[in-house]
Amino acid sequence: MVADSVAVSPAASPGLLRRVEAVVFLTVFLDLVGFGIVIPMLPFYVQSMGGSARTVGILLGCFSFTQLLATPLLGRYSDRHGRRAVILLSLLANAAAMALFALASHQRMLPLLFASRILAGATSGNIAACQAALADVTTKQTRAKAMGRIGAGIGLGMVLGPTLGGLFSGLGAWVPPLLAGGLALVGFLGALVAMPETHPVEQRVAAQSQPRWAALQDAPRRKALGMVLGLFFAVFLSMTTLQVAFALLVQARLGWGSKEVGYTFAVVGGLGMVIQGGLIGPLSRAAGEFRLLITGALLLACGMAGLAVAQQALPMMVAVVLVGVGTGFLQPLISSQASQVAPPSQQGAVLGLAQSCGGLARTVGPVASGWMYASWSTQAPFLTGMVSALAAAGLGLWLRRETADDAGR
Repeated sequence: MVADSVAVSPAASPGLLRRVEAVVFLTVFLDLVGFGIVIPMLPFYVQSMGGSARTVGILLGCFSFTQLLATPLLGRYSDRHGRRAVILLSLLANAAAMALFALASHQRMLPLLFASRILAGATSGNIAACQAALADVTTKQTRAKAMGRIGAGIGLGMVLGPTLGGLFSGLGAWVPPLLAGGLALVGFLGALVAMPETHPVEQRVAAQSQPRWAALQDAPRRKALGMVLGLFFAVFLSMTTLQVAFALLVQARLGWGSKEVGYTFAVVGGLGMVIQGGLIGPLSRAAGEFRLLITGALLLACGMAGLAVAQQALPMMVAVVLVGVGTGFLQPLISSQASQVAPPSQQGAVLGLAQSCGGLARTVGPVASGWMYASWSTQAPFLTGMVSALAAAGLGLWLRRETADDAGR
């Protein structure tokens, strides 16, 4: 086990930095494999237990609501006590939540399914802690590329997760979530052995003396921070549409089942893996982070509009590709912007707040999407997702102007 006193910095040896990046990548990858196994098939699980589209939205909303409450606390805890403890706790709790999910699927008990998602949401702060760990060991110039590695882990997990879910779902509804729990346990053991503490002791001590809301009250660029939080909300509000309404949409329009939905989510994850794993660094240097962020938001808006109107498989997949490319650009870039408006001793708190704003969107979005799909039309959730993505593009333009003004002062 790595001693807690070990801490790295941007000046640490390249070998140690690569080790941190590798452990963070593996942690996020295994976590998202589990997420990808169950999420595309969640609407079918709920339907098999007698639930409706509204129930799917409420179930996803419960996960996100508990995540919304817990993530800032976990981020602040990681500032005070280190990133490693949060990563370990979240992986172990996720394994337990997936085991509960498997039991709920086997027994067809909807309340147990809700309990599993609430537990998973309450301890799902590991991505914010991983982002903070990378922010600890990178500079402003290298941060977008490092955040892209987290995105690559997310993308690879979202490729393999839905694929494994589709393949193993034929063995029984309980098999995919049990597999997800096993992978989360593997991630826990790997992080327990190999993850060093990245947050320096002096910054942990400084964070312990700061009040609960110091990340908001003392932020040197408070206006820019507010825009970043708005970006997280708008981007994730658009993305949640896919989790709730897409499976229901393609089942109604194209007759697709869980296997086809799983493979489609794998396409989205694959695009994210390619973009964030290899392209985001060179592209952000060539075009600039803000230009790429705005482009990603516009692509996401076009993809959502395409999903709203597509009636055949080919245009549906073109729209899915646009969504995958757009989110592939957006996810590492909004995280990079969040880390850049945070002082070093409050990286975890600010990234936790940002993830919490995403959690708020993932709380409101699924419930609203399920309700709109059931009560208005199949198109309504995707048109709402398009509007949210356009709002993200506008916030990106505003943030670019604000940060340019700050640089000129």
